[in-house]
Amino acid sequence: MAIGDDPPDRTHVLGLDRDVADIAAVRRWARSSLPGVDEDDLGDVLLVLTELVSNVHDHAAFPARVELRWSPHAHLVRIAVQDGSTSPPQLRRFSADAARGRGLMLVNQLSKQWGVTELATGKTVWAVLHCTTTP
Repeated sequence: MAIGDDPPDRTHVLGLDRDVADIAAVRRWARSSLPGVDEDDLGDVLLVLTELVSNVHDHAAFPARVELRWSPHAHLVRIAVQDGSTSPPQLRRFSADAARGRGLMLVNQLSKQWGVTELATGKTVWAVLHCTTTP
């Protein structure tokens, strides 16, 4: 690569359907799709990914898809989860003894930014995380 050339963005897409509820398989796919991301940063990416995909399984409509975009030069990973539900996720308060309900709070805390894009046939929930490369 010549000086001044930026490494290209890398995009990976995984389709989800109701029969593919194995979050561990989605995490393995993401790990293999993001070689070179620092291990600590990768942990945050996998946690955010887990929360967004879990929300699809708990609240949304299938089919769905996950898109990971790694921009090495910008040190960013963008996670986008598209599904067929028009209901937006909601960041909620939770009690300290609640067993569930912290997912979007984690996404909000770990992400540089996150949001929802409405589509004609559903929505995309996305998050952007700052990620360095391994030395």
